[in-house]
Amino acid sequence: MSSASITASQLEAALCKALQPEACTVTDDSAQHAGHAGANGTGFGTHFSVHVRARCFNGLSHVQRHRLVYDALRDLIAQGVHALVIKAEPV
Repeated sequence: MSSASITASQLEAALCKALQPEACTVTDDSAQHAGHAGANGTGFGTHFSVHVRARCFNGLSHVQRHRLVYDALRDLIAQGVHALVIKAEPV
């Protein structure tokens, strides 16, 4: 895990670039997970909620939509994102 924390803005930018969503909201939930596995002790940068609504999800299954989100965030996940709650909706 990297010593630099990931931000919600970084995740949102990566999702917008890859998926061109109609709507995208990313919330850092890390403070709610203090002391849990994957927490980095700072209260931010490890646990996130993602809500994305995009045309690229149209016709895809729940699992396929989640795979697109994970693919878009692959590099950031490798830098220390421990957990994602994903809501990926078609337009």
